Amino acid sequence: MGSEMEPLLLAWSYFRRRKFQLCADLCTQMLEKSPYDQAAWILKARALTEMVYVDEIDVDQEGIAEMMLDENAIAQVPRPGTSLKLPGTNQTGGPSPAIRPITQAGRPITGFLRPSTQSGRPGTMEQAIRTPRTAYTARPVTSTTGRFVRLGTALFEYIFHHENDVKTALDLAALSTEYSQYKDWWWKVQIGKCYYRLGMYREAEKQFKSALKQQEMVDTFLYLAKVYVSLDQPVTALNLFKQGLDKFPGEVTLLCGIARIYEEMNNISSAAEYYKEVLKQDNTHVEAIACIGSNHFYSDQPEIALRFYRRLLQMGVYNCQLFNNLGLCCFYAQQYDMTLTSFERALALAENEEEAAEVWYNLGHVAVGIGDTNLAHQCFRLALVNNNNHAEAYNNLAVLEMRKGHVEQARALLQTASSLAPHMYEPHFNFATVSDKIGDLQRSYVAAQKSEAAFPDHVDTQHLIKQLKQHFAML
Repeated sequence: MGSEMEPLLLAWSYFRRRKFQLCADLCTQMLEKSPYDQAAWILKARALTEMVYVDEIDVDQEGIAEMMLDENAIAQVPRPGTSLKLPGTNQTGGPSPAIRPITQAGRPITGFLRPSTQSGRPGTMEQAIRTPRTAYTARPVTSTTGRFVRLGTALFEYIFHHENDVKTALDLAALSTEYSQYKDWWWKVQIGKCYYRLGMYREAEKQFKSALKQQEMVDTFLYLAKVYVSLDQPVTALNLFKQGLDKFPGEVTLLCGIARIYEEMNNISSAAEYYKEVLKQDNTHVEAIACIGSNHFYSDQPEIALRFYRRLLQMGVYNCQLFNNLGLCCFYAQQYDMTLTSFERALALAENEEEAAEVWYNLGHVAVGIGDTNLAHQCFRLALVNNNNHAEAYNNLAVLEMRKGHVEQARALLQTASSLAPHMYEPHFNFATVSDKIGDLQRSYVAAQKSEAAFPDHVDTQHLIKQLKQHFAML
């Protein structure tokens, strides 16, 4: 291999490890020597693009208005396994809710924070309406960015992305479509995007379908799938992604889309299969590595999960969440020397109080694991100091209070926990247990039923309900 080949290989290696600045700098050096090196130009352009790239497809933040005023329900009582709104519908494979924590909406916590699943909500209604929604992404440069820029398209993208003035953008796109005699697929996609932003999902669906008939593009499949997810039709979205894969075999974004939907439907084993397919195509895909890692962790394989998280560390991902996960994996894989250093690093990297709360909560678990209840008590209290809405910390503090025999304090903490996270079965079950011990059978029974609703297969809850029914029969 000639010596002039090596800098390009190194630059490409930087790019794949997401070290974009180093990649761009190396390309610049190569271009100073040979200004007509096309490979270096393209690689430098891609590195610079990735550093500031905004992906419209990934960005979808549900504001307050969308959550409160959603009228797009297709069926009031959907069949199991056909809706994203019903938590825990599909328990095919994968760990039970007893092992895997869930979000406030009742979905399993995934290994990756996506723009649309963030808990961060805009502070006010005004902000929610006006904020341009943007996010960094690991997606490759798609057709939309690669399109040659004409004045009209540049103007549209400025109005749509920068000004966030969807109505004006829609008017411009409608006029342009008319001008092109409805033959330009790109403008149809833009009209669809505007309709989607305005919450007019059926109109958006028509535009995207029409665009796909004229020109099959990966982006259009992704947009149309987003429409179906918003309409709560995950099965339709899955079928659409699979159609897309027939046309674009091995396309990472489509495989990833399928995996996300399976994950939201609690079908964790199918999600993991598709994430593995993603890694066959692109072995530096952060989301796939993180999700497979978390899946191994919750399937009682912390040693394997550790390998995935270390891979992310090698790729240059360096944040609080990663060290938090590394700390937990080390603890459960019994590598105690690394556990505390990982958590210390996570605390140092925590960017806000919610992140710090998660780290303290996990440190509390470690303390419980080594039998130091005083330290555990302090850690859970610190989690609550950082995030006053941390339901799991309230629940675990209550368990520690129960062990000390402080029944009323425990009940108060459990009531707070169950009001903060009604989908979690633990606070309901613990409240039922405490109430049963002090003879408050009626409240115990009500709480036990809530626990059963949140997690129907929980054996201890069923056992408690059976005992209570026998008590009531004797009365």
